[in-house]
Amino acid sequence: MTDQIVVRKRHVAAAVAGNALEFYDFTTYAFYAAQIGRAFFPSTSPLVSLMLSLATFGAGFVTRPLGAIIIGRYADRAGRRPAMMLSFILMGAALLILGLCPSYASIGAWASAIVVAARLIQGFALGGEVGPTTSFLLEAAPPHRRGLYTAFQSISQNFAALVAGIVGLVMASVLTGTQMDAYGWRIALLLGAIVLPFGLIVRRTLPETLHVHDPIAHDAQAHTALTGGQLRVILCSIAILCGGTVATYTQSYLTTYTSVILNMKVNIAFGATVTYGITGIISNVFGAQLSERFGRRVVMIAPRIVLALAIVPAFALLARNRDATTLVGMTAFMTLCASTSGGAMMAAIAESLKKTNRASTFSIIYAGPIVVFGGSTQLFVTWLIHQTGSVLAPAYFYLAATLVSLVGMFALRESAPAQIRAPALTQNGTVPRSG
Repeated sequence: MTDQIVVRKRHVAAAVAGNALEFYDFTTYAFYAAQIGRAFFPSTSPLVSLMLSLATFGAGFVTRPLGAIIIGRYADRAGRRPAMMLSFILMGAALLILGLCPSYASIGAWASAIVVAARLIQGFALGGEVGPTTSFLLEAAPPHRRGLYTAFQSISQNFAALVAGIVGLVMASVLTGTQMDAYGWRIALLLGAIVLPFGLIVRRTLPETLHVHDPIAHDAQAHTALTGGQLRVILCSIAILCGGTVATYTQSYLTTYTSVILNMKVNIAFGATVTYGITGIISNVFGAQLSERFGRRVVMIAPRIVLALAIVPAFALLARNRDATTLVGMTAFMTLCASTSGGAMMAAIAESLKKTNRASTFSIIYAGPIVVFGGSTQLFVTWLIHQTGSVLAPAYFYLAATLVSLVGMFALRESAPAQIRAPALTQNGTVPRSG
Protein backbone atom coordinates (compact mmCIF):
# COMPACT_ATOMS: atom_id res chain seq x y z
CA MET A 1 0.00 0.00 0.00
CA THR A 2 1.35 3.41 -0.96
CA ASP A 3 1.32 6.08 1.71
CA GLN A 4 3.07 8.91 -0.11
CA ILE A 5 3.18 10.05 -3.71
CA VAL A 6 4.99 12.84 -5.50
CA VAL A 7 2.73 15.15 -7.48
CA ARG A 8 4.37 17.79 -9.63
CA LYS A 9 2.88 21.01 -11.00
CA ARG A 10 2.57 19.50 -14.47
CA HIS A 11 0.52 16.64 -12.98
CA VAL A 12 -1.94 19.07 -11.46
CA ALA A 13 -2.11 20.97 -14.75
CA ALA A 14 -2.77 17.76 -16.69
CA ALA A 15 -5.41 16.69 -14.20
CA VAL A 16 -7.43 19.87 -14.62
CA ALA A 17 -6.77 20.17 -18.37
CA GLY A 18 -9.95 18.23 -19.12
CA ASN A 19 -12.04 20.53 -16.97
CA ALA A 20 -10.41 23.57 -18.57
CA LEU A 21 -11.05 22.18 -22.04
CA GLU A 22 -14.68 21.55 -21.13
CA PHE A 23 -15.21 25.10 -19.94
CA TYR A 24 -13.33 26.64 -22.85
CA ASP A 25 -15.53 24.69 -25.21
CA PHE A 26 -18.66 25.63 -23.27
CA THR A 27 -17.77 29.32 -23.09
CA THR A 28 -16.78 29.49 -26.74
CA TYR A 29 -19.95 27.67 -27.79
CA ALA A 30 -21.98 30.16 -25.77
CA PHE A 31 -20.16 33.05 -27.45
CA TYR A 32 -20.91 31.74 -30.92
CA ALA A 33 -24.26 30.04 -30.34
CA ALA A 34 -25.89 32.24 -32.98
CA GLN A 35 -23.17 31.53 -35.58
CA ILE A 36 -23.22 27.78 -34.84
CA GLY A 37 -26.99 27.83 -35.16
CA ARG A 38 -26.78 29.43 -38.59
CA ALA A 39 -24.07 26.96 -39.68
CA PHE A 40 -25.84 23.75 -38.66
CA PHE A 41 -29.48 24.70 -38.01
CA PRO A 42 -30.42 27.37 -40.56
CA SER A 43 -33.88 28.88 -40.19
CA THR A 44 -35.84 31.88 -41.41
CA SER A 45 -36.19 32.87 -37.74
CA PRO A 46 -32.96 33.90 -35.95
CA LEU A 47 -34.55 32.99 -32.61
CA VAL A 48 -35.39 29.45 -33.80
CA SER A 49 -31.84 28.98 -35.08
CA LEU A 50 -30.40 30.19 -31.77
CA MET A 51 -32.73 27.96 -29.75
CA LEU A 52 -31.80 24.89 -31.83
CA SER A 53 -28.11 25.68 -31.30
CA LEU A 54 -28.60 25.99 -27.54
CA ALA A 55 -30.67 22.79 -27.52
CA THR A 56 -27.82 20.97 -29.28
CA PHE A 57 -25.42 22.26 -26.68
CA GLY A 58 -27.82 20.95 -24.05
CA ALA A 59 -27.92 17.53 -25.72
CA GLY A 60 -24.39 16.93 -24.52
CA PHE A 61 -25.64 16.95 -20.95
CA VAL A 62 -28.02 14.04 -21.55
CA THR A 63 -25.20 11.49 -21.71
CA ARG A 64 -23.35 12.83 -18.68
CA PRO A 65 -24.96 10.46 -16.16
CA LEU A 66 -23.99 7.47 -18.32
CA GLY A 67 -20.40 8.67 -18.45
CA ALA A 68 -20.45 9.36 -14.72
CA ILE A 69 -21.55 5.81 -13.96
CA ILE A 70 -19.29 3.96 -16.41
CA ILE A 71 -16.09 6.01 -16.20
CA GLY A 72 -16.59 6.81 -12.50
CA ARG A 73 -16.88 3.12 -11.58
CA TYR A 74 -13.89 2.38 -13.79
CA ALA A 75 -11.89 4.94 -11.78
CA ASP A 76 -12.87 3.31 -8.47
CA ARG A 77 -11.97 -0.13 -9.78
CA ALA A 78 -8.98 0.32 -12.11
CA GLY A 79 -7.61 3.65 -10.89
CA ARG A 80 -7.87 7.38 -11.41
CA ARG A 81 -5.22 7.57 -14.15
CA PRO A 82 -6.75 5.17 -16.72
CA ALA A 83 -10.17 6.74 -16.25
CA MET A 84 -8.74 10.21 -16.80
CA MET A 85 -6.97 9.03 -19.97
CA LEU A 86 -10.21 7.56 -21.37
CA SER A 87 -12.31 10.65 -20.71
CA PHE A 88 -9.69 13.00 -22.16
CA ILE A 89 -9.33 11.02 -25.40
CA LEU A 90 -13.09 11.01 -25.95
CA MET A 91 -13.33 14.70 -25.10
CA GLY A 92 -10.61 15.67 -27.56
CA ALA A 93 -12.12 13.58 -30.36
CA ALA A 94 -15.53 15.23 -29.87
CA LEU A 95 -14.02 18.72 -29.90
CA LEU A 96 -12.21 18.06 -33.18
CA ILE A 97 -15.36 16.63 -34.78
CA LEU A 98 -17.39 19.68 -33.75
CA GLY A 99 -14.80 22.17 -34.97
CA LEU A 100 -14.15 20.45 -38.31
CA CYS A 101 -17.66 19.29 -39.24
CA PRO A 102 -18.88 20.67 -42.62
CA SER A 103 -21.82 23.04 -42.46
CA TYR A 104 -25.47 22.36 -43.29
CA ALA A 105 -24.97 24.14 -46.60
CA SER A 106 -22.30 21.56 -47.55
CA ILE A 107 -23.77 18.22 -46.46
CA GLY A 108 -27.32 19.01 -45.41
CA ALA A 109 -28.94 17.30 -42.42
CA TRP A 110 -25.85 15.12 -41.92
CA ALA A 111 -24.14 18.21 -40.48
CA SER A 112 -26.80 18.58 -37.80
CA ALA A 113 -26.61 14.86 -36.96
CA ILE A 114 -22.79 14.87 -36.70
CA VAL A 115 -22.79 17.89 -34.42
CA VAL A 116 -25.39 16.32 -32.12
CA ALA A 117 -23.40 13.05 -32.06
CA ALA A 118 -20.22 14.96 -31.15
CA ARG A 119 -22.04 16.68 -28.30
CA LEU A 120 -23.33 13.32 -27.02
CA ILE A 121 -19.80 11.83 -27.02
CA GLN A 122 -18.45 14.94 -25.34
CA GLY A 123 -21.14 14.76 -22.67
CA PHE A 124 -20.32 11.11 -21.95
CA ALA A 125 -16.63 11.96 -21.55
CA LEU A 126 -17.26 14.99 -19.36
CA GLY A 127 -19.66 13.05 -17.15
CA GLY A 128 -16.80 10.72 -16.27
CA GLU A 129 -14.10 13.39 -16.06
CA VAL A 130 -14.93 15.36 -12.92
CA GLY A 131 -15.11 12.46 -10.42
CA PRO A 132 -11.72 10.86 -11.16
CA THR A 133 -9.90 14.19 -11.49
CA THR A 134 -11.36 15.68 -8.30
CA SER A 135 -10.58 12.43 -6.46
CA PHE A 136 -7.03 12.51 -7.79
CA LEU A 137 -6.47 16.11 -6.70
CA LEU A 138 -7.88 15.49 -3.22
CA GLU A 139 -5.95 12.25 -2.69
CA ALA A 140 -2.70 13.67 -4.07
CA ALA A 141 -2.79 16.75 -1.86
CA PRO A 142 -1.27 17.08 1.61
CA PRO A 143 -4.13 17.26 4.17
CA HIS A 144 -3.58 20.97 4.78
CA ARG A 145 -3.69 21.74 1.03
CA ARG A 146 -6.76 19.78 -0.07
CA GLY A 147 -8.81 22.93 -0.48
CA LEU A 148 -6.24 24.53 -2.77
CA TYR A 149 -5.63 21.41 -4.87
CA THR A 150 -9.33 20.76 -5.46
CA ALA A 151 -9.87 24.47 -6.10
CA PHE A 152 -7.83 24.03 -9.26
CA GLN A 153 -10.92 22.42 -10.78
CA SER A 154 -12.72 25.75 -10.41
CA ILE A 155 -9.59 27.77 -11.21
CA SER A 156 -9.22 25.89 -14.48
CA GLN A 157 -12.76 26.94 -15.42
CA ASN A 158 -11.98 30.58 -14.76
CA PHE A 159 -8.70 30.37 -16.65
CA ALA A 160 -10.48 28.78 -19.62
CA ALA A 161 -13.13 31.52 -19.53
CA LEU A 162 -10.38 34.15 -19.44
CA VAL A 163 -8.66 32.64 -22.47
CA ALA A 164 -11.98 32.29 -24.30
CA GLY A 165 -12.82 35.92 -23.54
CA ILE A 166 -9.46 37.14 -24.83
CA VAL A 167 -9.84 35.03 -27.98
CA GLY A 168 -13.34 36.41 -28.43
CA LEU A 169 -12.16 40.00 -28.08
CA VAL A 170 -9.42 39.49 -30.66
CA MET A 171 -11.75 37.70 -33.08
CA ALA A 172 -14.41 40.40 -32.75
CA SER A 173 -11.79 43.05 -33.46
CA VAL A 174 -10.17 41.51 -36.54
CA LEU A 175 -13.03 39.62 -38.23
CA THR A 176 -16.22 40.88 -39.81
CA GLY A 177 -19.62 39.37 -39.04
CA THR A 178 -19.53 37.44 -42.32
CA GLN A 179 -16.08 36.03 -41.56
CA MET A 180 -17.20 35.08 -38.06
CA ASP A 181 -20.15 33.14 -39.50
CA ALA A 182 -17.97 31.45 -42.10
CA TYR A 183 -14.96 30.31 -40.08
CA GLY A 184 -14.25 32.53 -37.06
CA TRP A 185 -16.17 30.38 -34.60
CA ARG A 186 -14.31 27.28 -35.86
CA ILE A 187 -10.93 28.89 -35.18
CA ALA A 188 -12.04 29.83 -31.67
CA LEU A 189 -13.24 26.28 -30.92
CA LEU A 190 -10.20 24.52 -32.38
CA LEU A 191 -7.77 26.68 -30.39
CA GLY A 192 -8.87 24.60 -27.41
CA ALA A 193 -7.36 21.54 -29.10
CA ILE A 194 -3.89 22.94 -28.39
CA VAL A 195 -4.00 21.38 -24.90
CA LEU A 196 -4.76 17.87 -26.22
CA PRO A 197 -1.17 16.67 -26.80
CA PHE A 198 0.00 18.06 -23.44
CA GLY A 199 -2.92 16.50 -21.60
CA LEU A 200 -2.46 13.07 -23.17
CA ILE A 201 1.32 12.95 -22.67
CA VAL A 202 1.36 14.13 -19.06
CA ARG A 203 -1.72 12.18 -17.95
CA ARG A 204 0.13 9.00 -18.91
CA THR A 205 2.75 9.85 -16.26
CA LEU A 206 0.34 10.64 -13.41
CA PRO A 207 0.92 8.75 -10.15
CA GLU A 208 -1.97 6.56 -9.07
CA THR A 209 -3.77 7.75 -5.92
CA LEU A 210 -6.47 5.08 -5.59
CA HIS A 211 -4.38 3.04 -3.17
CA VAL A 212 -3.07 5.89 -1.01
CA HIS A 213 -3.88 5.14 2.63
CA ASP A 214 -7.06 6.66 4.07
CA PRO A 215 -7.84 5.91 7.76
CA ILE A 216 -11.60 5.85 7.26
CA ALA A 217 -11.79 4.59 3.66
CA HIS A 218 -13.12 1.18 4.69
CA ASP A 219 -14.67 2.16 8.04
CA ALA A 220 -18.40 2.74 7.58
CA GLN A 221 -18.92 3.58 11.26
CA ALA A 222 -16.17 6.22 11.24
CA HIS A 223 -17.48 7.76 8.03
CA THR A 224 -21.04 7.98 9.38
CA ALA A 225 -19.86 9.56 12.62
CA LEU A 226 -17.90 12.17 10.73
CA THR A 227 -20.34 13.07 7.94
CA GLY A 228 -23.77 11.91 9.09
CA GLY A 229 -23.78 9.18 6.47
CA GLN A 230 -23.41 8.89 2.71
CA LEU A 231 -27.07 9.67 1.97
CA ARG A 232 -26.87 12.96 3.86
CA VAL A 233 -23.70 13.90 1.99
CA ILE A 234 -25.27 13.08 -1.38
CA LEU A 235 -28.45 15.10 -0.75
CA CYS A 236 -26.52 18.10 0.55
CA SER A 237 -24.08 17.90 -2.36
CA ILE A 238 -26.86 17.83 -4.94
CA ALA A 239 -28.40 20.97 -3.45
CA ILE A 240 -25.01 22.71 -3.33
CA LEU A 241 -24.15 21.78 -6.90
CA CYS A 242 -27.54 22.90 -8.19
CA GLY A 243 -26.75 26.42 -7.02
CA GLY A 244 -23.18 26.25 -8.24
CA THR A 245 -24.21 24.99 -11.68
CA VAL A 246 -26.84 27.67 -12.21
CA ALA A 247 -24.38 30.33 -11.02
CA THR A 248 -21.73 29.21 -13.49
CA TYR A 249 -24.01 28.85 -16.47
CA THR A 250 -26.02 32.00 -15.80
CA GLN A 251 -22.91 34.14 -15.49
CA SER A 252 -21.44 32.56 -18.60
CA TYR A 253 -24.72 33.32 -20.36
CA LEU A 254 -24.06 37.03 -19.86
CA THR A 255 -22.24 37.21 -23.21
CA THR A 256 -25.28 36.02 -25.13
CA TYR A 257 -27.64 37.86 -22.77
CA THR A 258 -26.00 41.27 -23.14
CA SER A 259 -25.50 41.07 -26.90
CA VAL A 260 -28.76 39.38 -27.96
CA ILE A 261 -31.23 40.42 -25.24
CA LEU A 262 -29.87 43.81 -24.15
CA ASN A 263 -28.44 44.67 -27.60
CA MET A 264 -25.06 45.70 -26.23
CA LYS A 265 -21.90 45.63 -28.36
CA VAL A 266 -20.25 42.22 -28.69
CA ASN A 267 -16.80 43.41 -27.57
CA ILE A 268 -18.34 44.73 -24.35
CA ALA A 269 -19.90 41.31 -23.73
CA PHE A 270 -16.53 39.60 -24.23
CA GLY A 271 -15.03 42.01 -21.71
CA ALA A 272 -17.38 40.61 -19.09
CA THR A 273 -16.00 37.12 -19.71
CA VAL A 274 -12.42 38.35 -19.27
CA THR A 275 -13.50 39.94 -15.98
CA TYR A 276 -15.16 36.68 -14.93
CA GLY A 277 -11.97 34.74 -15.63
CA ILE A 278 -9.57 37.06 -13.79
CA THR A 279 -11.82 37.58 -10.77
CA GLY A 280 -12.60 33.88 -10.58
CA ILE A 281 -8.96 32.83 -10.50
CA ILE A 282 -8.07 35.28 -7.74
CA SER A 283 -11.11 34.59 -5.57
CA ASN A 284 -10.86 30.80 -5.94
CA VAL A 285 -7.27 30.82 -4.67
CA PHE A 286 -8.18 33.21 -1.86
CA GLY A 287 -11.24 31.21 -0.85
CA ALA A 288 -9.37 27.90 -0.91
CA GLN A 289 -6.70 29.23 1.42
CA LEU A 290 -9.34 30.62 3.77
CA SER A 291 -11.07 27.24 3.86
CA GLU A 292 -7.84 25.53 4.95
CA ARG A 293 -7.69 27.77 8.01
CA PHE A 294 -11.31 28.47 8.92
CA GLY A 295 -13.08 25.44 7.47
CA ARG A 296 -15.13 24.71 4.37
CA ARG A 297 -18.60 25.64 5.66
CA VAL A 298 -18.05 29.29 6.57
CA VAL A 299 -16.21 29.94 3.30
CA MET A 300 -19.04 28.34 1.34
CA ILE A 301 -21.91 30.00 3.18
CA ALA A 302 -20.90 33.62 3.81
CA PRO A 303 -20.14 34.61 0.19
CA ARG A 304 -23.31 32.88 -1.06
CA ILE A 305 -25.48 34.87 1.31
CA VAL A 306 -23.99 38.09 -0.04
CA LEU A 307 -24.51 36.77 -3.58
CA ALA A 308 -28.18 36.03 -2.91
CA LEU A 309 -28.72 39.60 -1.74
CA ALA A 310 -26.96 41.09 -4.77
CA ILE A 311 -28.29 39.11 -7.75
CA VAL A 312 -31.56 40.90 -8.53
CA PRO A 313 -30.25 44.45 -7.88
CA ALA A 314 -27.21 43.74 -10.07
CA PHE A 315 -29.27 42.51 -13.01
CA ALA A 316 -31.71 45.40 -12.61
CA LEU A 317 -28.85 47.91 -12.68
CA LEU A 318 -27.42 46.29 -15.81
CA ALA A 319 -30.81 46.30 -17.56
CA ARG A 320 -31.19 50.00 -16.79
CA ASN A 321 -27.68 51.22 -17.65
CA ARG A 322 -26.62 48.75 -20.38
CA ASP A 323 -23.02 49.96 -20.34
CA ALA A 324 -19.59 48.38 -20.00
CA THR A 325 -18.89 49.77 -16.52
CA THR A 326 -22.02 48.24 -15.03
CA LEU A 327 -21.48 44.91 -16.79
CA VAL A 328 -17.87 44.56 -15.67
CA GLY A 329 -18.71 45.69 -12.13
CA MET A 330 -21.61 43.29 -11.63
CA THR A 331 -19.64 40.43 -13.20
CA ALA A 332 -16.66 41.03 -10.92
CA PHE A 333 -18.77 41.26 -7.78
CA MET A 334 -20.93 38.21 -8.44
CA THR A 335 -17.90 36.17 -9.50
CA LEU A 336 -16.08 37.20 -6.33
CA CYS A 337 -18.97 35.90 -4.22
CA ALA A 338 -19.53 32.70 -6.21
CA SER A 339 -15.89 31.73 -6.78
CA THR A 340 -14.65 32.42 -3.25
CA SER A 341 -16.75 29.46 -2.16
CA GLY A 342 -15.97 27.36 -5.26
CA GLY A 343 -12.86 25.53 -4.07
CA ALA A 344 -14.31 24.97 -0.61
CA MET A 345 -17.41 23.43 -2.19
CA MET A 346 -15.44 20.90 -4.25
CA ALA A 347 -13.19 19.96 -1.33
CA ALA A 348 -16.07 19.63 1.14
CA ILE A 349 -18.02 17.29 -1.11
CA ALA A 350 -15.03 15.14 -2.09
CA GLU A 351 -13.74 14.91 1.49
CA SER A 352 -17.15 13.81 2.74
CA LEU A 353 -17.45 10.86 0.34
CA LYS A 354 -16.07 7.38 0.98
CA LYS A 355 -12.83 6.86 -0.89
CA THR A 356 -13.88 3.39 -2.03
CA ASN A 357 -16.59 4.88 -4.27
CA ARG A 358 -15.55 8.54 -4.29
CA ALA A 359 -14.95 8.93 -8.04
CA SER A 360 -18.20 7.28 -9.14
CA THR A 361 -20.37 8.94 -6.46
CA PHE A 362 -18.87 12.38 -7.07
CA SER A 363 -19.33 11.94 -10.83
CA ILE A 364 -22.97 10.95 -10.45
CA ILE A 365 -24.00 13.67 -7.99
CA TYR A 366 -22.15 16.24 -10.10
CA ALA A 367 -23.78 14.99 -13.30
CA GLY A 368 -27.32 15.27 -11.88
CA PRO A 369 -27.44 19.07 -11.45
CA ILE A 370 -25.41 19.49 -14.64
CA VAL A 371 -27.96 17.50 -16.63
CA VAL A 372 -30.93 19.35 -15.17
CA PHE A 373 -29.50 22.87 -15.11
CA GLY A 374 -26.29 22.95 -17.16
CA GLY A 375 -27.84 22.10 -20.47
CA SER A 376 -31.13 23.87 -19.86
CA THR A 377 -30.22 27.12 -18.07
CA GLN A 378 -29.40 29.14 -21.17
CA LEU A 379 -32.28 27.65 -23.13
CA PHE A 380 -34.71 28.08 -20.24
CA VAL A 381 -33.86 31.69 -19.40
CA THR A 382 -33.95 32.65 -23.08
CA TRP A 383 -37.42 31.13 -23.35
CA LEU A 384 -38.45 32.68 -20.01
CA ILE A 385 -37.40 36.16 -21.12
CA HIS A 386 -39.48 35.89 -24.28
CA GLN A 387 -42.47 34.41 -22.41
CA THR A 388 -42.54 36.95 -19.58
CA GLY A 389 -41.14 39.94 -21.39
CA SER A 390 -38.88 40.55 -18.38
CA VAL A 391 -35.13 40.90 -18.85
CA LEU A 392 -34.75 40.11 -15.13
CA ALA A 393 -35.91 36.50 -15.59
CA PRO A 394 -32.31 35.13 -15.35
CA ALA A 395 -31.83 36.94 -12.03
CA TYR A 396 -34.87 35.33 -10.40
CA PHE A 397 -33.83 31.88 -11.58
CA TYR A 398 -30.28 32.48 -10.36
CA LEU A 399 -31.57 33.63 -6.94
CA ALA A 400 -33.80 30.59 -6.47
CA ALA A 401 -30.92 28.21 -7.21
CA THR A 402 -28.61 30.09 -4.83
CA LEU A 403 -31.11 29.72 -1.99
CA VAL A 404 -31.31 25.96 -2.65
CA SER A 405 -27.52 25.70 -2.49
CA LEU A 406 -27.45 27.51 0.84
CA VAL A 407 -29.75 24.90 2.34
CA GLY A 408 -27.27 22.18 1.36
CA MET A 409 -24.30 24.15 2.66
CA PHE A 410 -25.86 24.67 6.08
CA ALA A 411 -26.70 20.94 6.32
CA LEU A 412 -23.29 19.62 5.25
CA ARG A 413 -20.91 18.94 8.14
CA GLU A 414 -17.42 20.36 8.38
CA SER A 415 -14.75 18.26 6.65
CA ALA A 416 -11.57 20.40 6.67
CA PRO A 417 -8.70 18.53 8.37
CA ALA A 418 -7.75 21.66 10.32
CA GLN A 419 -11.21 21.71 11.89
CA ILE A 420 -11.74 17.98 12.52
CA ARG A 421 -8.13 17.23 13.40
CA ALA A 422 -7.61 15.16 10.28
CA PRO A 423 -9.59 13.03 11.71
CA ALA A 424 -8.47 11.30 14.92
CA LEU A 425 -9.95 7.85 15.46
CA THR A 426 -11.03 7.12 19.00
CA GLN A 427 -10.30 3.86 20.76
CA ASN A 428 -13.65 2.41 19.77
CA GLY A 429 -13.00 3.14 16.08
CA THR A 430 -15.26 6.15 15.64
CA VAL A 431 -14.52 9.72 14.71
CA PRO A 432 -15.54 12.65 16.90
CA ARG A 433 -18.54 14.42 15.37
CA SER A 434 -18.05 17.85 13.91
CA GLY A 435 -20.82 20.27 13.15
